[in-house]
Amino acid sequence: MPIDAARALAAEPRTSDISWDHKDIQLYHLGLGAGIPATDPDELRYTLESKLHVLPSFATVAGAGMAMLGGLGAPGIQVNLAAVLHGGHAVRLHRPIPVEGRATSSSKVAAVYDKGKAAVIVLRSEVADAEGPLWTSDAQIFVRGEGGFGGERGPSERLEEPAREPDRTVERTIREEQALLYRLSGDWNPLHADPDFAKTAGFDRPILHGLCSYGMTLKAVVDTLLGGDVSRVRAYSTRFAGIVFPGETLRMRMWQEPGRIQVTVTAADRDDAPVLADTLVEHA
Repeated sequence: MPIDAARALAAEPRTSDISWDHKDIQLYHLGLGAGIPATDPDELRYTLESKLHVLPSFATVAGAGMAMLGGLGAPGIQVNLAAVLHGGHAVRLHRPIPVEGRATSSSKVAAVYDKGKAAVIVLRSEVADAEGPLWTSDAQIFVRGEGGFGGERGPSERLEEPAREPDRTVERTIREEQALLYRLSGDWNPLHADPDFAKTAGFDRPILHGLCSYGMTLKAVVDTLLGGDVSRVRAYSTRFAGIVFPGETLRMRMWQEPGRIQVTVTAADRDDAPVLADTLVEHA
């Protein structure tokens, strides 16, 4: 059987050493569209090494980016990568991410859910440095055609959109070359760069990385509702609900409640087609 959930869950965690410095942080932020206007003091916090802070979503690319997908080769899991989709992502911060760091990442399969016609694999990475835990990252991987193995169905709750107008609505335009820049942080999937490859996948042109939309959204929330203070973010989660193309505009609707901000993200150019759903920022 392609998925042996018991074996996958029982496997020992895989550990690796990771490191990053200010150049990795700056490149990641630029890939999210930071630096416009280039001399804006608020943007210099993302681009200038002497003023730099770290957006918490950097955790998704720290130390070689998409290493989490190595979990798909864990004992008990043999899947066709062509059937794999990144269904959602969650990061929980234990303290602010330093501008330069060396840490150990411990990764394991935290859960395997049987959705009938598909399986959902939760790949968890725990990252810690010499001072203690830094973050926990959960990637929800949706594998088409691999359900029906008799496992637990798992959670399926959705965040209900508040029954009131958003507290803030902002738009962020994706630059034409943004996917080309973002992929330098570690996701080299040609789907985001090669028009011919994109067509074989069913798209008329390359699409933006889901995790780029994820980072752009967190930056917008921090800048709009958290006073530009990245250290206030405690956790950030989303479900990838659709695609967006470079050159299009993301529309982000934000509802603020005590200790949390709920967000929906749509493609403004395509009748508000869903991009990110069930999106929540927990903050101090």
